[in-house]
Amino acid sequence: MGEKPNQSGLSRRHILQQIKGSLKCLQMDHVDLYQIHRWDYATPIEETLRILDDIVHQGQAYYVGASSMWAWQFLKALNTSDRLGLARFVSMQNHYNLLYREEELEMIPLCKQEGVGLIPWSLLAKGFLSGKYGRGEDAKSVRYESDKLLRERFFKPEDFDVVEAVQTVAKEKDASPAQVAIAWLLHKGVTAPIIGVRNVGQLEDAVGALEVKLSEDDAKRLEAGYKPHAVIGHE
Repeated sequence: MGEKPNQSGLSRRHILQQIKGSLKCLQMDHVDLYQIHRWDYATPIEETLRILDDIVHQGQAYYVGASSMWAWQFLKALNTSDRLGLARFVSMQNHYNLLYREEELEMIPLCKQEGVGLIPWSLLAKGFLSGKYGRGEDAKSVRYESDKLLRERFFKPEDFDVVEAVQTVAKEKDASPAQVAIAWLLHKGVTAPIIGVRNVGQLEDAVGALEVKLSEDDAKRLEAGYKPHAVIGHE
């Protein structure tokens, strides 16, 4: 939340300060799920887990979850919770979509083995999977020019191959490309994708993904053009 030592990280002080601030802002006495953000290399995981356990036992949060990190870090946290008898992470908020599937290598198998729910972010790859960008000069837009991360992460020929497959399946299903991209995540066993919307229309479009049913053949066609990407989101 800032550049000063006590404005970031997963120390006891910071977590206590932030849960109190969040509950006050929300005007609630508890939250159902409280997520940590990334991995804190400066704080022992035991300290983080103990204060999260306190928050659960005090009724400020019913469950706790984690977000993007290396699979070995997440397993260390789960094992530490088991060893110390502390509240266990029940969810993983990771980076996962049709254009970024590196989580399938380690994190997702680990979560399935450990019974951890998947609640991924960036479902549409910064809007790329909605089909709004075209190859070559057609890709140029205000967002393209201003969003360095979008420009650097995607826009490779293989990325357009995936998007075009999404558009083909969407046409067959009488659905939008965004709905197909979200339906694919549900098809892969994701618990609850985190959607980001700017208006009611986008919300309704996302909810419509629940009505889109994909077959194994559909999924294979959507996945066929994918090529490995550099790891994104753990920092």
